[in-house]
Amino acid sequence: MADTTGNTQHTGAAATAPGPHPRKSSWRHIGPGIVVAATGVGAGDLVATLIAGSNFGYTLLWAAVIGCLVKISLAEACGRWHLATGRTLFDGWAALGRWTTWFFAVYAVIWGFVYGAAAMSSSALPLQALFPDVMDLEWWGIACGLVGLAFVWFNKYDVFEKVMTVLVGVMFVVTVYLAVRVTPNLGDAFAGLLPVLPDEEDSVLNTLGLIGGVGGTITLAAYGYWVNAKGWTDSGWMTVMRLDNRVAYATTGIFVVAMLVVGAELLHSANIAIASGDKGLIQLGDILEEQYGTATGKLFLIGFFATSFTSLIGVWHGVSLMFADFLARQRGEREARGEVLASGRRERSWAFRAYLLWLTFPPMILLFQDEPFRLIIIYGVLGAAFMPFLALTLMWLLNSSRTPREWRNGPLSNTMLAVAGLLFLVLCVKQVWDQPWSQFF
Repeated sequence: MADTTGNTQHTGAAATAPGPHPRKSSWRHIGPGIVVAATGVGAGDLVATLIAGSNFGYTLLWAAVIGCLVKISLAEACGRWHLATGRTLFDGWAALGRWTTWFFAVYAVIWGFVYGAAAMSSSALPLQALFPDVMDLEWWGIACGLVGLAFVWFNKYDVFEKVMTVLVGVMFVVTVYLAVRVTPNLGDAFAGLLPVLPDEEDSVLNTLGLIGGVGGTITLAAYGYWVNAKGWTDSGWMTVMRLDNRVAYATTGIFVVAMLVVGAELLHSANIAIASGDKGLIQLGDILEEQYGTATGKLFLIGFFATSFTSLIGVWHGVSLMFADFLARQRGEREARGEVLASGRRERSWAFRAYLLWLTFPPMILLFQDEPFRLIIIYGVLGAAFMPFLALTLMWLLNSSRTPREWRNGPLSNTMLAVAGLLFLVLCVKQVWDQPWSQFF
């Protein structure tokens, strides 16, 4: 398999020193990639792609594909750091200075509080649509949060991965079925692979937003933690990890392209507009039921639930692992090692479970009241800042002596991370600029 660092040969001591025996790349090892794909593609990503198809037809299909390629480079870099150094990503961040610690601490607390409510609400919407007379949306949200809490609390990575794989299978079947059901125009779809911008105001920023929004959040950073939790702890697993990562974003690409096809064929051709946010998917369910029958509408709602709930339990597990690693370093572990994650000790730690509780119970308050305005603004700014932070710190770490020479960035990886960093920096500035600051103070 090609070396995605862009290095064509190895020089120096790192190349001649004996290293871990390389594992043969095999489909039977695939796992963490499925988890990161399922977690990263939430209902919001599907809505954004659906609306892009609704507004522009197939014109931005190429942007969705590029978005997947950008995320491949970021996730590969995270996994490479964990395997090449044997250290966790937060341990690498901490080596860059205390500012990274403060950023992550504030981000994890505020982001987790707001995201917890969003994830529970998103998972509740399709359940309420499927069972409208059972209970109110808020109580469906609480039920989803509690089920996610219990599942992650009492199960370790192996079971978590298996359940995520089943839910990904449901997502895959539903999205591909819908794309086939609406009868895609293959000629227009292939034409959409040519990089052309829509002839509309703000088309560049809309295109960058689609590229940046294809399955990318803090879960990309969690990929390295899931790689270690799988038992991959050294560079002997590098080839396996790269196959796993590519499968992840090929899967993501299929989800995204399928929803863009649905938007282009079902909504764009009929000039139907849907709302942004998760409620747009409920509207789509109604349209599908009207056009293709009750069974198709219900099947879509099942896929919608699988998409939302995989994001919920994925964040409950992956970001809790990151938070546990963060607190362990703050409490005196001077060098966090991948073997600790592989042993399952982090999943049994009080810090892991404390963050699980933080994601579950305090956000329930937001289900019963209007979202706190100032907190939502801070959440939006921190969320926008995380992806450029991830891309640029990975460039820093993987070009420095902190990474063995053999596994440092080559030209290809540096180019992809630089593009990702610039892309997300532009989107961050736009997000900060668009916030209603005059109402904040």
